[in-house]
Amino acid sequence: MKKSAFINLIAGTIGGLLFALGMCMCLLPEWNAFKLGVVCTAIGGIALLVQGAVAWLRSGRKIRMHWKTFGKVLYGVFASLVLGAGMCMIMIWNLMLPGILVGVVGIVLLLMLIPMCIGLK
Repeated sequence: MKKSAFINLIAGTIGGLLFALGMCMCLLPEWNAFKLGVVCTAIGGIALLVQGAVAWLRSGRKIRMHWKTFGKVLYGVFASLVLGAGMCMIMIWNLMLPGILVGVVGIVLLLMLIPMCIGLK
């Protein structure tokens, strides 16, 4: 593994952990750390965006945006929102069975991204 790939891996892991910890701080009322959770989530999200931008710039690729790519991104955002809605139904609104069903639908939608991006052979 190259040194730059290892540093990229470490930076992505730290950003992801900060983001996930901040989300837990926001969503778990027992922790009583909503404001600190928002700050931690924002720092983690910014760290992930910076890490992704640096990795993309180091790769030397050009920006080529096609309608297919834009559609796949929109689909991925929609599928993530469906999964997140299922999680909120379970954790916040105490709707266990409907939340599980919506979460499974979100997971299936996200799994559909694999054949959309890679294709089937």
